[in-house]
Amino acid sequence: MSPANLMKFCSACGHPVEFRIPPGDQLPRHICTQCGTIHYHNPRIIAGCVPEAADGRILMCRRAIEPRLGYWTFPAGFLELGETSAQGAARETLEESQAEVEVDDLFAVIAVPYVSQVYMLHRGRMKGVHHGVTSESSETQLMREDEIPWKEIAFATIYHGLKFFFEDRARGLRGFHEMNLTARAPSRERSEVS
Repeated sequence: MSPANLMKFCSACGHPVEFRIPPGDQLPRHICTQCGTIHYHNPRIIAGCVPEAADGRILMCRRAIEPRLGYWTFPAGFLELGETSAQGAARETLEESQAEVEVDDLFAVIAVPYVSQVYMLHRGRMKGVHHGVTSESSETQLMREDEIPWKEIAFATIYHGLKFFFEDRARGLRGFHEMNLTARAPSRERSEVS
């Protein structure tokens, strides 16, 4: 969708908006024709966690929702207002898998400009052994690296996040990775996550 088509009416007063460059800016914005409110549309932040069990397996979830229904992911979703990325990652893990985690350091930031998303991925440790299905996940399973269904991973961001996680662990490192996914993978849906 073109940025010009993201908004038709002002969310402050309900009047039509124009898409133009406001004074002192360099990019076009939606500007209310009545009250003058400038509306900014910025990327959405996704917080995620690779939950590791005491035996080294990681918790994976089979998606029960679109996009990519039936494909595998680790817990991740939109950050809520007022949350840190670690708090969001813990909440998403609980919502998607019923598992409680202690969220560790941030290990990857992956920008996906073609869907206006930025992923913030953390390492995490499961606090116990409990996990299970939710309204968002039809199946949860602890997996070793060789058990990961690599061809059934829901999103490119999850695929690369897993690769970074396992590469670091194999080297005994706690590295940090940055990536920009600038082109859609042929098998991926339009939206990365919801």
